[in-house]
Amino acid sequence: MRIVIPGGTGQVGTVLRRALAARGDEVTVLSRRPERLEPGVRHVVWDGRTTGAWAAELDGADAVINLAGRSVSCRYTDANLRTMMSSRIDATRAVGEAIAAAGRTGKAPKVWLQMSTATIYADARSRGDDLPHDEATGIIGGDEPGVPLYWEYSVRIARRWEQAQAEADTPGTRRVALRTAMVMTPDRGGVFDYLSWMARLGLGGAVAGGHQYVSWIHGDDFTRAVQFLLERDDLDGPVNLSAPGPLPQRDLMRSLRRAWRRPFGLPATRAMAELGALALRTDTELLLKSRRVAPGRLLDAGFRFDHPSWDAAAADLAARARNR
Repeated sequence: MRIVIPGGTGQVGTVLRRALAARGDEVTVLSRRPERLEPGVRHVVWDGRTTGAWAAELDGADAVINLAGRSVSCRYTDANLRTMMSSRIDATRAVGEAIAAAGRTGKAPKVWLQMSTATIYADARSRGDDLPHDEATGIIGGDEPGVPLYWEYSVRIARRWEQAQAEADTPGTRRVALRTAMVMTPDRGGVFDYLSWMARLGLGGAVAGGHQYVSWIHGDDFTRAVQFLLERDDLDGPVNLSAPGPLPQRDLMRSLRRAWRRPFGLPATRAMAELGALALRTDTELLLKSRRVAPGRLLDAGFRFDHPSWDAAAADLAARARNR
C-alpha cells in the first residue's frame, strides 16, 4: 500500500512506519522538521496547520494515518493544554482538507486512520463501578465528580480531536478514530522506559493506593491492529486500541518489577507522585486517572492479540530492552 503518516516521527510513529515499511508498503512521513529516516521511507515537511505542497502526497495514496499532535508527556499548564488542543485540531483539519482536495480528482485515500486516545473515557474510579469501557457502552468523561479540572480539559481535547475528523468533508474515505491506550515499546523515552526506570530504582510501587486501572497495548499489537484496520473495509468510527487485560496500577508495577528482577517497589502517596511528576516535567494524570478500556470492536471483528496479558508482555519488553 501507499501510506502517508503525518506525525510519523514520534515514538509511536517510529514503531509504526518501520513495521509498515518492513512489510513492503510505500511510506511517506510528514513532520515539521527535515529528517532522514530509514531506507524506503520518504520524508516531506509540513507545518501541521495548513494545506500546502505536502497535500499532493495524499493524491492517489491508499491510506493516511494521522498521528500528529503535541506529546502529552509534559506539565499540564494552560499553555501546554492549549497547544495540545490546537496541534491536534489544526493537523486533523488540514488532513481532512487535503483528502477532500484529492477526492475532487477521484484519487482520495480509501481509508483515514486518525489517532485518538483512551483518555476520552470517564475516570473509572469516580464512577464508582470500575466497569470496563468498550466502544458501545463506555462512558465519555468530562463531568466526573471530584476529578481535577484539567482532566476535564483532556477529555475535551479528545472529543474535539475526533469531532474534527467526523466533520471533514471526505465522503469517499472510510474514517476510523484510534482510541489508543498507552503504547508499550522497549524504546528509550517511551512509557515503558519511564516505568522501567522507576522499577529498577526501587520506586515502582503502588501510587495513591494503586487501585486505578491502567490500559495498555504492546507496540507489536498496536502495529498489527493498525494493519488490521487498514484492511477491514467494514470497520469505521471509534475503535479501542488496548489490550484485553487492563489491570490496577499496583499489579502492573508488581509484574514490571518481576520482569526486571526487582523484589521491592517503594509506594508513593498522591503528594509524592506530584513531586515526582514535577521533577520529570510530566503530569500525574498519566498515573492517577483510572482507565479501564476494553477492545470490544477489535475482538468482535476477530483480531487476536499476540500479547493479551501484562505479565508476558512486560517480560517480553524487558528482555528486548536489555538486548537494546
